[in-house]
Order: sequence, then C-alpha cells, then structure tokens
Amino acid sequence: MIFEPSTTAVVVFLLFVAATLGISFKLGAQAKSTKGYFAAGGSIPWFVNGVAFAGDYLSAASFLGICGMIAFYGYDGFLYSIGYLAGWIVALFVIAEPIRRLGKYTFADALDSRFHSRSIRLSAAISTLVVSLFYLIPQMVGAGALVKPLLGFPHWAGVSIVGAVVILIVVSAGMASTTYVQFLKGSLLVFFSGILTVMILQRGLTVGEHYRPGAKAGDPFARTQTLRVTADGQRIVNGLPQGHGPGEGDFWPIGHVSTLPDGKLETGPLGPLEFLAVLQQSEVVLWSSATTKEADGSTLTTFTPRATPGAEVLRPGNSPTFKGVRSERIQDKLNFLSLMLALFCGTASLPHILIRYYTVKDQAAARKSTVVGIASIGLFYILTLYMGLGAMTSGAIDVTNSNMAAPLLARSMGELLFALISAIAFTTVLGTVSGLIVAASGAVAHDIAASVFRVNLTDHEKIRIAKIAAVVVGVLAMALGILFEKMNVNFLVGWAFSVAASANLPSLVMLLFWKGTTKQGITAAILVGMLSSLAWILLSGDTFRDIYGLDPGTAPAPFSQPGIVTIPLGFATVIAVSLLTRSRG
Repeated sequence: MIFEPSTTAVVVFLLFVAATLGISFKLGAQAKSTKGYFAAGGSIPWFVNGVAFAGDYLSAASFLGICGMIAFYGYDGFLYSIGYLAGWIVALFVIAEPIRRLGKYTFADALDSRFHSRSIRLSAAISTLVVSLFYLIPQMVGAGALVKPLLGFPHWAGVSIVGAVVILIVVSAGMASTTYVQFLKGSLLVFFSGILTVMILQRGLTVGEHYRPGAKAGDPFARTQTLRVTADGQRIVNGLPQGHGPGEGDFWPIGHVSTLPDGKLETGPLGPLEFLAVLQQSEVVLWSSATTKEADGSTLTTFTPRATPGAEVLRPGNSPTFKGVRSERIQDKLNFLSLMLALFCGTASLPHILIRYYTVKDQAAARKSTVVGIASIGLFYILTLYMGLGAMTSGAIDVTNSNMAAPLLARSMGELLFALISAIAFTTVLGTVSGLIVAASGAVAHDIAASVFRVNLTDHEKIRIAKIAAVVVGVLAMALGILFEKMNVNFLVGWAFSVAASANLPSLVMLLFWKGTTKQGITAAILVGMLSSLAWILLSGDTFRDIYGLDPGTAPAPFSQPGIVTIPLGFATVIAVSLLTRSRG
C-alpha cells in the first residue's frame, strides 16, 4: 500500500527525535571516562535499569513483528512472546548476579575473568559483533517499515534516518544516554500499548461491511489481490499501475471478521477474556500469498483470502514458521522445537542485554533490575496478543506488510494515536539499536584494541576508537536493513537468538558451573557455535528463497532454525576440548 504522510505524525515524530537527542547531549558529560561511556559509571538505579531492560529487549521484533504475525496468522505470533519471556528465567536464575560479579564493561570481561586469554577476548569480541549485526538487521527493517507511513519516505530513507540518529546517540554519550532513552521508551511503550488494548476491547468485534448480508456479490474486498512487478520494476496492483491518481490502483486494506456468533453484526465493548471467547466462536478472514515467475520476466504475487474459524486462529500452526506444530514431517517439528529452544536460551546470551548488568552498582541491584524487567516485559507481551488480534479484525492492515499491523491499527482509531504509537515504535528501534551498537563498539575498543592487540590506550583514545566503531557498525547495519527489507522482523530475530545461544551460552554456563572449563574450551565453543549456526542459516531454505532467490528445495540444511543442533554442539565442544586440554589449563 502507498501511505500518505500525516502532519500530526511528522510533528510527534520530530518531537520524539528531538527529545531523544536532547537526552543524549545532556548526558554526554558522563561519557568522558571508559566506565562512563561503556557502563554509565555503574550508577543507574535498579528500577530505572529494570525498565531499561524492557526498553532494550522490547525491540522492533517484539512490537512490530509479533503484532504483525498475530494479525496475519493468529496465535503463532504469541508463541514468540512466550519464548522471549521464558528466556528471562535463565537470565534471572543463572546469569544476573555472576555476570555482574565477573565483568566490567563487555561480555568478554566475564568469560575472560579467570584466564586473561587473548584468544577468549578475540573470539568473544567477534561473537559480539556477529550477534549484534544479526540483531541489528530486524531493527533497521522495522525502522524502514515505520518511516514509510509516518513520513512517506521509501524504506531505504527510513533505515538511513534511524542509522544517523542512533549513531549520534551513541557517539554523544554511550551507555548513559542509551539507558535513559531505553527507560523512556520502555515506559511509553507499555503505557500506550495498554491504552491501545483498552480501546480495542471497547470497540469490540464487528463484521466487515463487505461480509454483511446484502453485500454485493463479487465485492472486490472479498476477492484475490495481485501484485505484478515487471522486468523494468513497474508495480501493477490488481491490474492497474500502483498509485492514487486517475487510472491507478492500490491494495485494499484487509483484516475483517466475516461472521460473529448468533448472527450478530457487532458485539459492543468486551472484557479481556470475553474478547477471546467471542473471537473463538467467530470466523475471520486470513490471507495467504504465493509468488510465481512469469515467462516475460515479471513476478506475480497473488494474495488469497480464506475464511478461518476463530478456534483455528487461536491455535498454533497457521504460519509457515510454526507449521511444525501440526505437520507430520519430522523436519517441521524439529524446526519448531529448534526455534523455541533458541528463544529460551538466547536472551541470556545477547551481548547488549548482558552489558546492562554492568550499569548498576552491585549484584543485588542486578537481580532486582531483572525482576522489574521481567514484570514490564511480561505485561507488554500479554498486550501484544490483543493488539495483534485487534489488527486482525480492524479492516485497516496492509496485505503486503505484516510489520505495519500495529501502527495501522492505531491509525484506524485516530490520527493522534497513530502518531504516538508510530513515534514510540520508532523510539523502540532507537533504544535497541543504541544498545547493540554500544555492545559492538565496546568489543572493538575494549576487547580487540586494548586487550587482544594490547595497545596502551588512554580513556580518551579508547572512547574515540569506540565511537569510530559505532559509526562503522551503524553504516553496515543500514546496508543490511535495506537488503533484508521484505523479511518479517520476528523471523530475523529468531536467527539472531540462535547464533547468540549457540556461540555464547555454552561457554558462559560452563564457566560458571564447571571448574574444569579451560580457556581452549571456551574459545573453541564460541567459534564452533557461531560458525555452525551461521553456516546452517546461510544454507537454509528460507535464505535460499528470500535472499539468494533460489529454489528452497535445493538447500542443504534440512530445516531453517539451527538451535536444536548448534546449541548442544557448543556444550559438547566446550566439554570435549576442556577435557583434552585440562592438564594444560
């Protein structure tokens, strides 16, 4: 769909960006020392850090990806919420206090606390950079998706704007500004998501105009939609050039209830449990898509509506990602289990989450901030279920872009709410990307330059190297965000979690709980876990189809998500190599 920019949204967007940059410049004075730049001086209050955990963790994938996946497939998107939240149990009971005790500025600090090994520093730094880049991709894709309806800019322009603003945030004040941007973003995201959920329940469910008795037969809103992209790049939508001028056409908005229980046309306000009960007895129109290559070189994508019982919508297995729940194929079931394992293990392995423990004063504060983070994140994930289902039944979403479901739901309820939700979602991207770039720049300056190459750096020089690294990583993230434009951000995050859990978790857990762990075992586990998960992803059917443009049936990887193979492989590697090198350890 082509979106017209909203003046209200532009004003609110600019105010949010100005406030974010204002915070960054104000806190710049705290970033004069290495500890101030990388760990905010260890002075962040535990409650602020807990909400900042939520702001850091509730990324574009959490807000845009999960809401979009629920809107298009139903309960499947909520499985991501469950997996993301469950991972915090590992962080609370296994990682929180030890990581605060062992570390100083980076993930490598904790791993290398016993050994003072350059090989551990180098492998952990490379892992931090790879995981951060993988996690940056969906954030930048989400940024492009947001700016398109907000400002009317193309995807690449949205990605570039986010990249430029985030680089300014990180370069100006490092972790201090990042923390308070994340605190602000986490608070606003949970609060306004709650307001949007209340409005969804107040509106209730309504049968779409085009599915009511007496609607014209062959109404276009109930028909198949098509997109043909010609060899020279022209977009033909439903037989007409895409546009809003004379002789042009665009996609019709989707997301309708086709029938309600007892023949009702609308329900009026509903309670939270009543909303789910009524939806379960209703019928909703879901859409599927299929793409074919034409003989003239054009590409034809067909979007087909399918009336779906509400009971099926509230069961897992509708989306390609979770088809393994219902499939009889062992590969599909393994793909599902692999993704859930990666989500469960990945949270405690993400470098930008781990370094947040260094911003509080002690281990008790680390534990309390984790509890606050879990409470904030859990509440938000409950709200995503209602926002996703509200978008599914709003009659306002774009059939070509699941990532826009939540902002377009807000637009159906008012221009101001759309402006606020979009601006908050944009701030969501800023906060998460800032944390990732801080983690990546710390790996370059503190781990590689100062520890691996043992360059004698002053605080000023180390911060300068970190800022240069932040610019380079930011530019690279922009390029990848443009390349991966069409992929659902939630799916991309699943890959990031798999790489993080495979590369980082085995060595970290074994270091904490097995005295026989050696520096060779840690180094080998990081490299084997990282390289095996990356190789699996690059050789998977989804990468063949969406990135290489090849037949997914020719991909050598039997399923897309590597975690169920590569996470145990990481544990096996650290144990085997440690046993072989123990006498020298």
